[in-house]
Amino acid sequence: MSDINDARQILRQRFGLDEFRDGQSDVISRLLQGKNVAAVFPTGGGKSLCYQLPSQLLEGTTVIVSPLIALMKDQCDALQARGIGAARLDSSLSVAEFRDAMRGVRQGEIKMLYVAPERFFNERFIASVGSLKIDLFAIDEAHCISQWGHNFRPDYLKLAELAKRLSVGRILALTATATPAVLADIQQAFDIQDDDAIRTPFHRSNLQLRSCVVNSSEHYATLKSRIESRPRGATVVYVSLQKTAEEIAERLTEDGIDAVAYHAGLESEQRAEIQQEFLSSDNGIIVATIAFGMGIDKSNIRYVYHFNPPKSLEAYAQEIGRAGRDGVDSICEILLVPDDRIVLENFTYGDTPSRESVRRFIEILSGQADSFFVSHYRLSYDTDIRILVVRTLLTYLELDGYLEAIAPRYDSYKVKPLVTSKAILANFDGERRQFVAGVLGQLTKSRTWFTLNMVAASRQLNQPRERIVKAVDFMAEQGWLEVQVSDLVHGYRWTRRIDKPAEMADQFYDQLAQRESGEIERLDAVFEIARAMSCQSAALASHFGETAAGDCGRCSACLGEGPFEIPQLPLRNLGTAVLTALTGLRQKYPQHMDSARAQARFLCGLSSPQMTRARLTRNPYYGVCSHIPFEHVLKQVAALT
Repeated sequence: MSDINDARQILRQRFGLDEFRDGQSDVISRLLQGKNVAAVFPTGGGKSLCYQLPSQLLEGTTVIVSPLIALMKDQCDALQARGIGAARLDSSLSVAEFRDAMRGVRQGEIKMLYVAPERFFNERFIASVGSLKIDLFAIDEAHCISQWGHNFRPDYLKLAELAKRLSVGRILALTATATPAVLADIQQAFDIQDDDAIRTPFHRSNLQLRSCVVNSSEHYATLKSRIESRPRGATVVYVSLQKTAEEIAERLTEDGIDAVAYHAGLESEQRAEIQQEFLSSDNGIIVATIAFGMGIDKSNIRYVYHFNPPKSLEAYAQEIGRAGRDGVDSICEILLVPDDRIVLENFTYGDTPSRESVRRFIEILSGQADSFFVSHYRLSYDTDIRILVVRTLLTYLELDGYLEAIAPRYDSYKVKPLVTSKAILANFDGERRQFVAGVLGQLTKSRTWFTLNMVAASRQLNQPRERIVKAVDFMAEQGWLEVQVSDLVHGYRWTRRIDKPAEMADQFYDQLAQRESGEIERLDAVFEIARAMSCQSAALASHFGETAAGDCGRCSACLGEGPFEIPQLPLRNLGTAVLTALTGLRQKYPQHMDSARAQARFLCGLSSPQMTRARLTRNPYYGVCSHIPFEHVLKQVAALT
């Protein structure tokens, strides 16, 4: 068995480094002993090496689960440049690229496999990886597993069960932003002992945290003044909305300060080009939504400005953590406009469905058979609940012991033969040849593609669906077929039935409301730190369960610039024209405007699945109250009903 001395040798020979960073040897030595480990390192703290290096010492495959496609691509490119075999499996790959990656893994040429979480809903993928020997299962952004984290992803809760199904050798959970409560959730989910949860100090002394409170009319001028008055350096300006990114970048450029916008609405090629240009620049300025930065490895970012406030201290910590990775002094400043709170709050309120929608959700599920398949998107539309919340509610049912997830499947398989059936069958003999011939015989011809009905094929051939899927996938890997899948449905089995549906619906609605309150409290924490009442670095460290050695002496509070006053936002009443329009809309769309919450969401510009399908988002009154706090709109609408 390899030990930390072997790891140090690999560190020098394969990675060109002389020493481990803080915490890395503790994590790696435990993994080599076969333990499950959690690594809580600040952004830029060297988490990636904690799985990259052990992968070179372990016999089997290392699978890294990451939601960040940019990180996967960048890390794979960097590893391959060092002669280390790595591949990624995400939605951007072609069929041929996927086939080549899986072949490389099976032949032992590729030791590291980066996988996007959604791949684990692909029965073809599960069939492919199920035969691999996975010695290390690394989960990046592991805070997504916690319901109390800032970026809860219900699908992450299933990774622990998946690890058991795949009989992985050891687990590594990685995050840069775990409060004590979130770390406890991570440890419980992945069976990680306290001694094996490695946390390195959060505070980096070269980051100078600053803030100021300005009104809307001064907002842009303040940003421009900061950029012009400080020495030039690579700069990221974070904004909440795509249109804000475009507007600010354009204004800066018009004012003689070259800047470029970056957001998820741009084409992927354009984003990659902008990102690469910024990475190679010492003085570039990028105005970005949170779509920028995940997995970006640029050491000399000198300034991070939050033109709009982050939605949580966890998000803030990640975003400022991209500055000053080279250890040189860097400034991170929040330019706080109190009115911005309305936009961020309303985003939060937009995710919470009505109580009636949650009841409908429970009713639909209660009527399902003992085992059933359901489309999350269809369930989202039928209940008028956003897709992420649908997945959250299904996860609640799993956690509470009512449902057990079974393998998801695609209802539709389309197959295009690239060689003749005779050429395919020549590779098999005996029972296997007979079985493959039977599968090919189930193909129904259309124009270019053939359709394969998996349910009918399984019944006709008297073979388990999994074997047919595996056979189709094998033929695709060999280049004999091209396969397209669609209509993903998720499988569930009732482990116990719901006795009191109405009570459960109310309980789940209350849980969602509690999450909503938690998100508002996260926003409170951001505004509180921006007020600079006390050392901002110490306050941030405290949020993540650390005790600072003392005041930093370099933040706005320590420099005597604070504390700042944040004025109370004026509350505006709904006008007569809005109330008249709302009455007409309730009459015309009774099923979409059946609750005060639905009406308030419409007025604040917060869409729902049914609202979008009914094209209500194109109505001239949609979003007319987006500048008013949601709770205030809700109270006024509720008083009318």
